[in-house]
Amino acid sequence: MGGFYETDRAVSEYLFFHYGDQRKLLPWDFGPASALNYPVRCVTELLDTNRLSDGVRALDLGCAVGRSTFELARHCETVVGIDFSHRFAEEGQRLQQKGSAPCAYTIEGDLAVQATVAVDADIDRARVSFEQGDATQLRADLGQFDVVLMANLLCRLPDPRACLERMSATVKPGGQILITTPCTWMEEYTPKEKWLGGFQRDGREVRTLDSLKQILGEAFELDARKDLPFLIREHERKFQWTVAEGTRWIRR
Repeated sequence: MGGFYETDRAVSEYLFFHYGDQRKLLPWDFGPASALNYPVRCVTELLDTNRLSDGVRALDLGCAVGRSTFELARHCETVVGIDFSHRFAEEGQRLQQKGSAPCAYTIEGDLAVQATVAVDADIDRARVSFEQGDATQLRADLGQFDVVLMANLLCRLPDPRACLERMSATVKPGGQILITTPCTWMEEYTPKEKWLGGFQRDGREVRTLDSLKQILGEAFELDARKDLPFLIREHERKFQWTVAEGTRWIRR
């Protein structure tokens, strides 16, 4: 990983994607408005708040610039956001400390508008911390969590199975894993032999959800599944519209 995710362009695009004015993110009335506010919806549409109690710890693994991390803090006592990108982790730390950060969004070509994005004022930023880390090699003293969110992470890991296999030790009994993935498997990020879906084995198609059931099924129960569209703006007239598969898993 690294590469693009350490660039100024990536930082600005993701800050705007996570925190920007959604009317400017999608300036067209006929656009797919249901795809807006994706980092918020990863929490609001997947987290089962009825399972939460006092003192809940949450982990946002692959947190990018942290909007979902802050959203988890509405429901959880402490939240740790971890991302492999040093730049993303630093932006999360800046937002936690200052509450806002500068970014830019592209109109076309070299034309861009400077903007400032901010964490919602009603979120207690003291509940949140950010650090740089590897999702496949979490530090040993990280502890256990009641909630783990992995939003659009798996198909950007060199070994997604290694990450998932650690979850039984990372999630407390009765805790929940929230996973979203667009299933965009690319050898640029994940060697083909490590893909969780998008190939044939023994004459049958293997999809990402099949592998999630196989890897998590012994320790976790699949509790919910839903489609979650999202929109990433490249410039005023070009967007990436994607539909992630969202699942919630409960630790047995």
